[in-house]
Amino acid sequence: MVIYRSNMNNNIKTRVLVIALFFVHHFLLSQVQQPNIIVIVVDDMRYDEWGGGGHTFLKTPTIDKLVKEGTQFSRAYHTVPLCSPNRASILTGQYPSRHGIIDNTSRNQASFMLDLFPKYLQKAGYKTAHVGKWHMGNSPKPRPGYDYWLCMEGQGKTYNPKLYEGDQEYQSEGYITDIFTEKSVEFIKKSADHPFFLYIGHKAVHPEAIQRDDGTTDLSVPKAFIPAERHKGTYANEKFKRSPSYSPTGATDAGKPVIQNAFSIRAETMQKDSLWIPEIDLGVSDQSIRDRAEMMLAVDESLETIITTLKELGIEDNTTIIFTSDNGYFFGEHGFSLERRMPYEESIKAPLFIKHPAIASPVKVVDGLVLSIDIAATVLDIANVEIPNTIQGKSLLPLIQGKTDAIRLGAYIEYYSNENPFPWTAQLDYRVVVGDQYKYIKWLRFDEAELYDLLNDPNEQNNLIHHPAYQNIVEQLQNQMADLQLKALGLR
Repeated sequence: MVIYRSNMNNNIKTRVLVIALFFVHHFLLSQVQQPNIIVIVVDDMRYDEWGGGGHTFLKTPTIDKLVKEGTQFSRAYHTVPLCSPNRASILTGQYPSRHGIIDNTSRNQASFMLDLFPKYLQKAGYKTAHVGKWHMGNSPKPRPGYDYWLCMEGQGKTYNPKLYEGDQEYQSEGYITDIFTEKSVEFIKKSADHPFFLYIGHKAVHPEAIQRDDGTTDLSVPKAFIPAERHKGTYANEKFKRSPSYSPTGATDAGKPVIQNAFSIRAETMQKDSLWIPEIDLGVSDQSIRDRAEMMLAVDESLETIITTLKELGIEDNTTIIFTSDNGYFFGEHGFSLERRMPYEESIKAPLFIKHPAIASPVKVVDGLVLSIDIAATVLDIANVEIPNTIQGKSLLPLIQGKTDAIRLGAYIEYYSNENPFPWTAQLDYRVVVGDQYKYIKWLRFDEAELYDLLNDPNEQNNLIHHPAYQNIVEQLQNQMADLQLKALGLR
């Protein structure tokens, strides 16, 4: 009996020890497999609007350091180069034709019903937060999937904005980039003992503006890029080096008949209503570019503050940072300025940088084609959360790990012109396929298309669509577009 009891006690102790080790192992494993994740979306930031991106004079040391330590995606594209639909694409992992937010009109009801990926993180034990611009519908009320919510109505204001924190609206004081940074830091500190997900939607570098619920622009609000007071004048004497496609008079390249027609309407619009003249900012003035650069300084400081906070809390090595934007902006290329939603590289190409400390030796520069819809799948993959089949994007982890060079053969981009903020863009619906070398643009309401060789004509000045030598390429891209369009709709 004594021996039996001894063996029984030993067995119980062994079982308790095994169970304890099991829970310790899984606790430690969960800490590794569920890193904190921060997604930063800068409003209207061009793919090259950072110090290391080729900007003439802008200095962004913190962004540059993030890129150096992480992975840069050299051929990242916006699924749609427009604020509301692309933000919906980032947060759902779906094309606009699938999630239904196809323009900047107020789609408040629909935006409360989107299948947002943060809810899957929330179910997996993450603390989740949205801080900043929402703009999928102008309502600032909390959307499902977030434990903490701080937002502004519509475009908000750069200084002293009204904010909606949880269910409470209040008047705040200060510069909006700084306010979002402060609130982000507060959330990080309160959530540091849990896996957390933080989405920061900066208002920078968007100009001051009011867009009505129907998508039209309020011209009584002067368009202005407003830097923080501490940064005003930093680049007062700098001049931006212009692209070969730059037009100071707002004239477009030859071979773009659809754009030429749109610009004729634009000229008539400006002639009829002089309020459009400063709004359009033909050629995009050097002052506008300087002001934007000075706004970016606060964004760079914001990133520095967040990284410093992570270091102080001892969680930097367990926090992934994804940095991108919602669409680009033209600096007078092809005659464009504030239109930014057009199918050329300055608008549709995205800055995308990912620092994922769990990968010891990440690929430094990924040249494979990626899209904004891939962010949702990537976040869930990083968090070790199952990716639902509603997400149409693909995880970027295999690219970062060097397991593959490409996750798609072509990038598909779609744009709907249902809203009419600018009369001259009212009919410019298009679809785009970008491949390794060639880019095909199809204008849906016109019997027109464009083809560019991005390797030999990166500034897209020579439309090859009618050149006999390229007809096989055109046919291949047309077939590819038809297939990708069906996939975007969820029909294939």
